[in-house]
Amino acid sequence: MASLKQFLLSLFATTVSIALTFGTAAIIDYNKKQSEKREIVMMVMYDAYNSLKLIEDADSLIRNSMDVQLQLAADTTQFELRFKLSVMPLNSGYTETTEHIFSSSIETINTVGNVLFTENVAEFYQIRRLYKTTVCDSLFNEVNQTQALSTVKGALDFNYAQYVLLSIGYLTSLKRQYAMCKQIIGVTDEEIEVYRKEREKLEASMSEKDGITDSVINEIIQLQKDIDESKAASH
Repeated sequence: MASLKQFLLSLFATTVSIALTFGTAAIIDYNKKQSEKREIVMMVMYDAYNSLKLIEDADSLIRNSMDVQLQLAADTTQFELRFKLSVMPLNSGYTETTEHIFSSSIETINTVGNVLFTENVAEFYQIRRLYKTTVCDSLFNEVNQTQALSTVKGALDFNYAQYVLLSIGYLTSLKRQYAMCKQIIGVTDEEIEVYRKEREKLEASMSEKDGITDSVINEIIQLQKDIDESKAASH
């Protein structure tokens, strides 16, 4: 009887130990996946936030070009106004890095685990690509191919209105998709702002380190230049 009791106690202890081991491992794995999911979601939302800011700036530049056209039409002697006309509205801050990371890996999509969020993010990126190609790239190419801003008549005749209308439509759609993504995944503007500040702080820190590296490289280049000059002088 005693041996049976000991056996049962031992079995119970073993069972509890196994349950705790696997349970703890499961909790750790779950927390890890949740952390990875959170990082991916915030990375995507931060990218969408930055994209909206850039496109809002681009939209403002294109709209402003119509105001400049109006000023030029009122006084064609102010030909220098053409330099205020928009040529390339989307600046170098635009990047597709996060889009490629999110879209090219099924593992990343599985980690997020929200099909509706994934679909809306994909649609956001599709609209962003359309904005770049049909508004920014098209505007840039048309201005350069036609040399539209080289004369007063060309500057006045250039059809900015078509690009303004396209820009407004795309920007409205992007804002709608952005709002839907936040709602679906449960992220607030405050959380995105906190993440933005953390990212910018990290990027600023990395820029400082890059600056130190550049300084060392410049010193080496200058040292080599001094050596070469000294060699030339000795001959």
